[in-house]
Amino acid sequence: MYAAALKHIHIASVTLSYTLFFLRGVWMLRDSPISQQRWTRIAPHVVDSVLLASAIALAWQLGFSPLEQPWLAAKIAALLLYIVIGSVALKRGKTKRIRLFAWLAAQLVFVYIVSVAMTHNPAPWQIL
Repeated sequence: MYAAALKHIHIASVTLSYTLFFLRGVWMLRDSPISQQRWTRIAPHVVDSVLLASAIALAWQLGFSPLEQPWLAAKIAALLLYIVIGSVALKRGKTKRIRLFAWLAAQLVFVYIVSVAMTHNPAPWQIL
């Protein structure tokens, strides 16, 4: 029961985190003043903190270890890549073109992370 609730919190956090990332990218590309509002800089950190906490609690509750589960290790490595590319997309990219490509690349990495999570396979394309 506890694991099921954690899973729902985790999935909801993933959905909200991605939605905020997507919107922040659109706002950045359009030079929207919304991207400079205080809530758009704070909310993603709150959501991502809940996401990380639920992921750790869920892995602990289910007894998953990245050292024993290759899919979980792949998911964590991809998450780190997603964070770096997302940072380039939303903050560190020097030109709008670099930010756009980083934003698109981050979304591809996100799709990979979700695919790995759903299949429990570090190479989810092999299942098809």
